[in-house]
Amino acid sequence: MVPNRLAAGIFAVALTVFGVHCIHAQPYPSRPIRIATTQAGGGSDFLARLVGQGITGPLGQPVVIDNRGGGATISGEIVARAEPDGYTLLAAAGTLWIGSLLRKTSYDPLKDFSPITLAISTPNVLVVHPSVANSVRELIALARAKPGVLNYGSGATGASSHIAGELFKHMAQVDIVRVPYKGSGLAVNAVMSNEVQLMFPNGNLVVSYVKAGRLKALAVTSAEPFSALPELPTVAAAGLPGYEAELYTGLLAPARTPAAIIKRLNYEIVRYLRTPRVKDSLMRSGGSEVVASTPGQFSAKIRSEMVRVGNLIKETGIRAE
Repeated sequence: MVPNRLAAGIFAVALTVFGVHCIHAQPYPSRPIRIATTQAGGGSDFLARLVGQGITGPLGQPVVIDNRGGGATISGEIVARAEPDGYTLLAAAGTLWIGSLLRKTSYDPLKDFSPITLAISTPNVLVVHPSVANSVRELIALARAKPGVLNYGSGATGASSHIAGELFKHMAQVDIVRVPYKGSGLAVNAVMSNEVQLMFPNGNLVVSYVKAGRLKALAVTSAEPFSALPELPTVAAAGLPGYEAELYTGLLAPARTPAAIIKRLNYEIVRYLRTPRVKDSLMRSGGSEVVASTPGQFSAKIRSEMVRVGNLIKETGIRAE
């Protein structure tokens, strides 16, 4: 009898403790959610605002966008140190994980974050000043005939425009000189003025200039054709088999965020991104394709990209500025 009474007593205490906990615990979310990202106007900022708009209603809480300068490193540090309670999220592109391959960061992209979803992918477009070349093969032949003469513009080290350019150089075995700019928009302007001869910007930056004839688009860097410029071949099909480079952007939370919260966030974000209106808007605004992955798929993509780009960095000697 004593053991039974003891067990009953322990059960009663446990029930009281957990009952109080359940009474006082508030369902998620019970206050505003913050999404940290890069400076206003960038692709990660665009995604953060799009997602914030889409999940505010279903979650019943406002979403605040926290823009930070300094690229993905600063916003990444903020989220890596945040409480893993689902109230501080991160919208980031490949510079979050590629940057850690080029410089020491206070976070580990594989250990310090809980991926929520790989939201969108955006191809880069190989563009040249209209006077330079009319095809990928012509560009490669020109670069080989004049080593060190052609310049390509890019954004920050590790940005998709940089990695796409270095991959092109490596695979085509050409000597073209990188000219980094503080922003991809400045580099696009430099190509239009023939200050540099080519670039690999995200499609959404150059579609209007290509259609206006101010830039010549030769190919897209993705494995599949680019629906915003359907007449363009891929770089792989146009003369460089096996070439592929895209910008991936997604949402993450701090490591150790409860699985139930990650699951809820993934459900609401994916549901919204997959609506026809959002998919059409993303395509029309710059050619971004909705991926809307599971957390596991996003984690696998980060790992595979770090291996792929890590190998490129070792083979080419890419360094941070």
